[in-house]
Amino acid sequence: MRVLILVENLPVPFDRRVWQEACALRDAGHEVTVICPQMRGYTQPEEVLEGIQIYRHWISGEAGSLGGFIAEYASALWGELTCAVKAWRRGGFDVIHLCNPPDLLFLVALPFKLFGGVKVIFDVHDLWPEMFEAKFGRRGLMYWAVRIAERCTLALADVVIATNQSVLRAVKQRGKLREDRAFVVRTAPSRMHTDAQPDESLRAGRRYLVGYIGVMGNADGVDYLVRAADHIVKTRRRTDVQFLLMGSGAEHADLVALRDLLGLQDYLSMPGRVSDEFLCRALRTMDLGVACDPINAYNDHCTMNKVLEYMAFAKPMVMFGTVEGRFSAGESAVYVMENSAEKLGDAILTLLDDEPRRQTLGAAGHARLTQELNWKRSVGQLLAAYQAA
Repeated sequence: MRVLILVENLPVPFDRRVWQEACALRDAGHEVTVICPQMRGYTQPEEVLEGIQIYRHWISGEAGSLGGFIAEYASALWGELTCAVKAWRRGGFDVIHLCNPPDLLFLVALPFKLFGGVKVIFDVHDLWPEMFEAKFGRRGLMYWAVRIAERCTLALADVVIATNQSVLRAVKQRGKLREDRAFVVRTAPSRMHTDAQPDESLRAGRRYLVGYIGVMGNADGVDYLVRAADHIVKTRRRTDVQFLLMGSGAEHADLVALRDLLGLQDYLSMPGRVSDEFLCRALRTMDLGVACDPINAYNDHCTMNKVLEYMAFAKPMVMFGTVEGRFSAGESAVYVMENSAEKLGDAILTLLDDEPRRQTLGAAGHARLTQELNWKRSVGQLLAAYQAA
């Protein structure tokens, strides 16, 4: 089949899930094209990478306000439609694979389904209504518009795939999906350089290194980790812990400003987006990883890539006890069941001071990822979904 994948919130190959899906479909013999935004250092409008055609479009920027939210998605829809028409003219496609958020991509797929007979697969990465509410902290007219967009996408889709069972349960109920049209395709890292050499310089001369990887938006809770570091250094008076927070996003500049306001520049490194080589060296060096996504209705449904990447490197974790976070990490994490920076900091110190437990948790996470949550199982589900479509 000729497959067109649309993703709006991250470019490929930076978006590991989408890129792994594209590569799996290519390996299964399908012809794959991906449309994504120009961002995070990936600005080339067109390229062929590992046999996959990529079109990238301009986007206004990541939303930090309601006005920015509207501008981002309006520019994204126009860019996606333009690129989709280009892909249609150059060879066409049989399946259009929509990766949310947002749930507005059905507007791009609709004419191709109505007039071209294209099948539609809806790949639910996040529950967009819950994500919208967590981002803006309220319900209103825009929230209900988001709910309508979700319903429209579910109605248009021939097949729906979701990152985990809790997301699938929600969309099955909302879209009244048939069992044979709904699949779970879990996220799992497949190509990380887990034998990279550690880089002890990242410790900045301190005994312990605590790491974070991922997006830094207002729904990701990185401010909890910055304040936990402040609690560790100033209240608990620990000067033997270095923090390395890797990633970028709409809140990165504000988080750097918060770090500087708290006087934590010597203890907390925030390099922004890093290369894969740097990331793997950091993961090899870290003593533990943190997932600070706060407990709420949105994060409870999310499978966090950072959790799985910590597990790939056999790193123990401290995390807020979201529902899907606990399912993914299993016995490899210490869970903080309250959105509290102080309790997060205390849990980090307790685990740092217990090396045998860190080793036990890290080994459990690696075993769970490789034996139960590995990407090969997800590929089987992905191909089954395409066969159903």
